[in-house]
Amino acid sequence: MASKSSNWQAADESACVQLQAQLTTCWQAIDCFDRAPRQILVVPSLSLDQEELAKVEGVHHYEERLLFALLHLRNPNTSLIYVTSQPLHPSIVDYYLELLPGIPSSHAQNRLRLFSTYDGAQRPLTEKILSRPRLIERIRHCLSPGEGYMVCYNSTDLEQRLALTLNIPLMAVPPALLNLGTKAGSREIFAVCGVPHPEGSCLNYTPEDLATATAKLWEQEPDLKRIVIKLNEGFSGEGNALLLLGKLAGVAPGRASHGVRVAAVLESLAHMRFQYVHETWQHFSHKIGELGAIAEAFIEGDIKRSPSVQGHITPFGDVEILSTHDQILGGPDGQIFLGCRFPADEDYRLQLQEMGLRVGEVLAKRGALERYSVDFIAVKQKQGWELNAIEINLRKGGTTHPFMALQLLTNGSYNPKAGQFYTPQGQSKYYRASDNLQKDQYKGLLPDDLMDIIMVEQLHFNSIAGTGAAFHLMGCLSEYGKLGLTCIGNTPEEAEQIYERVVTALDSETR
Repeated sequence: MASKSSNWQAADESACVQLQAQLTTCWQAIDCFDRAPRQILVVPSLSLDQEELAKVEGVHHYEERLLFALLHLRNPNTSLIYVTSQPLHPSIVDYYLELLPGIPSSHAQNRLRLFSTYDGAQRPLTEKILSRPRLIERIRHCLSPGEGYMVCYNSTDLEQRLALTLNIPLMAVPPALLNLGTKAGSREIFAVCGVPHPEGSCLNYTPEDLATATAKLWEQEPDLKRIVIKLNEGFSGEGNALLLLGKLAGVAPGRASHGVRVAAVLESLAHMRFQYVHETWQHFSHKIGELGAIAEAFIEGDIKRSPSVQGHITPFGDVEILSTHDQILGGPDGQIFLGCRFPADEDYRLQLQEMGLRVGEVLAKRGALERYSVDFIAVKQKQGWELNAIEINLRKGGTTHPFMALQLLTNGSYNPKAGQFYTPQGQSKYYRASDNLQKDQYKGLLPDDLMDIIMVEQLHFNSIAGTGAAFHLMGCLSEYGKLGLTCIGNTPEEAEQIYERVVTALDSETR
């Protein structure tokens, strides 16, 4: 007999699907001028595994990354409700409002409602909201039936419950489909739509099963030098570890039996090279039991890049490509997301789009909504670049807010035929963005101090020239010395130069 909780969950999913049908009338694309009355509730909750999130310094400030959603306030009858765990610094809000082109900041301010839970605990923002009925009532008063909808960083049962409580549709992937964006789910989608991807294993929940799967993968690919072990729901590469097979040469395929090889792999798992520098095998093995893990062939290459493609699935089931990027990765083995360059290299950006579209169409048929992205590994071969897909993200990610910043600041649009972004005047745009401009010497800088430096050094975005820098994660600066920025230029070289100017100015001011 089904449990009461499972029955309630099924009822919630059914009610959520019914509400989502309203999106066809209350949702409007972000690049359309919209005169109709709308209310958009932004809940930037990182409703992910909290232990994995804790590995990211200043992660509680990442709720600021969706402030580029203020772009919606360009529409004169749109109201935005933005909720955070802790109150936003007034200078940060003013900064974003001043970036809005063609709209008096006072007019936009009157249509912006800011709420806070005043709760800095390490748990999802949505959970904090749900535990505060009076706050929910205040939010409800800002919404009108049939005119409002909710957007979020990623959707879970928590976001679904909040949307149902407020009786508004959730513009996000239904939680029942979240498995499609896990490491194992991504591999299944790639196989369905014929997108090339590395050899790998199914999902395992014990170190013993994982060792067996890893040994089998090695036997299928005896020339492998490294195998990546991935937690099924890792975040920004922090849930990855690298198994170096050179240390196991004595039990390689052809030199030892399968059983001996499994035993050696099991012992070596405890000595893997973790991408999170403070990770331990004790903790990692516990997460295997909780989240599951896969083994995947590590793609070698002398010249290697990490591009990605971003797409969007509308409430009407249409799939559109939004952008491509070359990701900037770091960490011990270059698996942790640090930033990105837009657009991806012209040698493969159209190929990325084609494969991203195929993935999006499969996701749309299964009922997915809103943004998705596909990460790839590109290896330079004699005949060109070889692409392998490695992960689907069914959430807003590190490439979402830089592209929203570009849209906000230039009022331009993406041309998928060329794989480039153009202003209304036909000027192509490029950017270099990062979530991780971080130095100890930046600690102690307040948002107001950053504003002073921006103005004195003339680093702010110049709306006439259409170039300059836009900043985010400003609340992270004082405590962690960490800042996010998007540097926009008319050429890739100009975007890089602006980025270097920002770094030079901050270094100079904080020596």
